[in-house]
Amino acid sequence: MPFIVGRFVAVGMKKYRGKGVEFMAQPEITFRHGSCSASVFENEYNRGKDSFNVRTVSFQRSYRDKQGEWQRSSSLRVNDIPKAILVLNKAYEYLTSNGHAEVEDEAES
Repeated sequence: MPFIVGRFVAVGMKKYRGKGVEFMAQPEITFRHGSCSASVFENEYNRGKDSFNVRTVSFQRSYRDKQGEWQRSSSLRVNDIPKAILVLNKAYEYLTSNGHAEVEDEAES
């Protein structure tokens, strides 16, 4: 269900798993501003008997090509930079203020 965060649209989604089939991961939440969006994904990893979740952020800019088809890119035009900063800040705020803060081991980076 979408909800508004200031001038941003945030859409929460869940992962879908079927019988023996795992579907493409859906974002936990997506922040949009104009043509820019930042999506938060939660991925589960297993290491031996331990399992843990790691959240990542994926950024993209949407645009229409010459044929009018929607395309996605991570390249920005000068006017997209402030929008990218806004959606990425919202994703960061979401990750750090909702109990999702993660401490990464620098050795694993």
